[in-house]
Amino acid sequence: MSRFQSTAKTYVRPMSGWWLKTPYFFLYMIREGSAVFLTLYALVLLTGLGCLAWSPSAYEAWRGLLDTRLSLGFHVIALLIVAYHSLTWFQVMPKTAPKLPFDSRLIVRGALATSAGLSLLILAVLWWVA
Repeated sequence: MSRFQSTAKTYVRPMSGWWLKTPYFFLYMIREGSAVFLTLYALVLLTGLGCLAWSPSAYEAWRGLLDTRLSLGFHVIALLIVAYHSLTWFQVMPKTAPKLPFDSRLIVRGALATSAGLSLLILAVLWWVA
């Protein structure tokens, strides 16, 4: 043994699959991994914005790409994963907030109800305008 190495044995935690064994860690890793879909969807939207700024034909070509089965499948999967990410984020929010004089679960219910109501309002306005 080298004179520079420690003689004590240290514990080395195995790194493969540790998060698959506990449901809490599994759901946490799924939520963190869902940020990849958020990033990809943001890049899709930024590409569309860039095509819109470039020219009308580039924008129409981008819209044509969105009219494929692959794109539709990506959007459906991204919608489900982003909805899961949002739901779990609202569940984490009361755990990180300071102590409040009322039940912290009201924040989750209020945030979900507010976001659902605003989404319905936006859809109603868009339907009325179009």
